[in-house]
Amino acid sequence: MRVYILLFNAGTSNEGIHTIQVGDRNKILMFQEEDDALRFAMMLEAQDFPEATVEVIDSEEIEAFCQKADYDWEIIETGKLAVPPEKNAPKTDWNPEEDESSLATSPSEDNSIPPDDLDNIRRRLEGLL
Repeated sequence: MRVYILLFNAGTSNEGIHTIQVGDRNKILMFQEEDDALRFAMMLEAQDFPEATVEVIDSEEIEAFCQKADYDWEIIETGKLAVPPEKNAPKTDWNPEEDESSLATSPSEDNSIPPDDLDNIRRRLEGLL
């Protein structure tokens, strides 16, 4: 099944996927309809998030990514109004202003997924586009 997800800095080395924190867990939302994902992205922008790109992807690929990253996921059914939480995380794992040069010189503090695995996941996701 094809679903729509939200990415920040899509197609760059500083690409990030939108997650919602539920307790101490991260959850990726997978929308069945592009319009619902676009509406959610606009609500995020209204909360001063950077502009998100809506990307279509196979749900099995995202589920595999979530399992490897130990993230939860939720499929947002067609027409279901998903609303971003009122309270945003005080600190994110992703820096919207970080450029490629700073990524090369400043390793991430959280390396829970080995770089080789991340490259493999990135290649598989790019192959779907």
